[in-house]
Amino acid sequence: MSSELEAPARAPEEAVPADDIRARPFVVTRNPLRSLLRRAASVSALALLDVTGLVLGLYAAVALRQLYYGRSPLWALLWDEVRPWLPFLVLVTVLVFARAGLYAERERRAGLGKVFSSLVLVGLLAVVFALVSGQEFNTYGFAPTAVLLAAVLIGLLRASYAALTRDVLRAAGVRRHAILVANGEHLGELHRMLGPGRGGIGYEFVGAITRSRDGGPLPVLGDLDALPRVLDRERVDELVVTEADFDERELLELVDQAHRRGVKVRVAPTTTELLTHRAEYVPGQGMPLFELRPPVFAGTDWMLKRAFDLVVSVAVLVAGLPLWIAIAAAVKLTSPGPVLYRDRRVGLGEREFEMLKFRTMVVDAAEHQPELEAANEADGALFKIRDDPRVTRVGALLRRLSLDEIPQLLNVLRGEMSLVGPRPLPRRDFEQLEEWHRKRYHVLPGMTGLWQISGRSSLSFDDLVRLDFYYLENWSIWLDVAILAKTIPAVLAARGAY
Repeated sequence: MSSELEAPARAPEEAVPADDIRARPFVVTRNPLRSLLRRAASVSALALLDVTGLVLGLYAAVALRQLYYGRSPLWALLWDEVRPWLPFLVLVTVLVFARAGLYAERERRAGLGKVFSSLVLVGLLAVVFALVSGQEFNTYGFAPTAVLLAAVLIGLLRASYAALTRDVLRAAGVRRHAILVANGEHLGELHRMLGPGRGGIGYEFVGAITRSRDGGPLPVLGDLDALPRVLDRERVDELVVTEADFDERELLELVDQAHRRGVKVRVAPTTTELLTHRAEYVPGQGMPLFELRPPVFAGTDWMLKRAFDLVVSVAVLVAGLPLWIAIAAAVKLTSPGPVLYRDRRVGLGEREFEMLKFRTMVVDAAEHQPELEAANEADGALFKIRDDPRVTRVGALLRRLSLDEIPQLLNVLRGEMSLVGPRPLPRRDFEQLEEWHRKRYHVLPGMTGLWQISGRSSLSFDDLVRLDFYYLENWSIWLDVAILAKTIPAVLAARGAY
């Protein structure tokens, strides 16, 4: 982990463009409350429909069984026979459906096939749970019957919901404002194949970004150089791009300009690219599109990650309070100076903040760093010395076990850091970064990350950055949990910690 190498430095006046939404908290991004409420209402409605279909399917299965045995199918029978199972089944169903993408955005939401396969999984889990808990079965035909009936009912309810909300969106005039980015004949073909809309939401084509003077049915808004001005001037929800018309540098700049303003980027690939590349497919009517996701947490992802950070941080601080007090006393009694070291680090949006650590070096450690630069054992934008003479005896133990990092939980509570993410660098290291490294500053820095569980200080800096990029592109709450779980044995083994 990075050592205390940097004297306090004045934060830069403007590290990133002021209009870059990636450097802002979730609550001030474009229309966040409206989008959040709309998504919450959609997920809640779908979950309610799913639970309704599940309950009705269970009752129908019970009723059929009663009729088969010549008994009267009464509503009370559901509560008598199935009531103990309902909380378990409802919870498992919602979790399995969420995992299967059945609560995703409209255009990515899976259909009846995924509903059926998910309910089969729920049924299997219920049977396993019953066997393990010693429940008795009167008939094994009940579970498949309930799964089939629930799948049909949930499918009908979801189809009705989709049709109703589609009509409401159309009646309300909700449109997807798009700009096509293509050249020559590709522009007209892209416009024709996209059709009038996708996922029940109609397109409103703002215009075209192209090198050609003729935009066909669309007004020409300019070439790629004009894109930033166009995005600032027009209301744009997404750019639809033909990758074959632009080189790598132009595409990277285009994606950066769009993501800086919160605009989605969809790529219309060639046939060869469809066969050879992996990306996140976005269903269309005539033209398949792939969305290039920005490396930033927003919306429900941001809320989930933030809630996880807060709960775990508070739990660790409270549970380990006696140990933290003992460490603070040991630091204070064995070396003159403050207990905490406030290190200026570069965080979200390339802005500086004070990262807290238990002090592990002598008070004037930063003043001696220039004398030690020649002994630096790390490559790239890092400074590491295995036997740093400035480290105190208590500090050496804290560093070996990474206990000096614990006060950063306060940074997490203050919203300056996350439990998992790219490690923040001192200003000295940050100034040596190459341009392609800067993508790691689109998210909150973390106390731990893939770097720490994959070799820590023994990795090269380029390897560190590649691990950060992998984390950003593949994040899930389960990945955070896995990294935190693997951090403990990595710390105990002291791999690369100095």
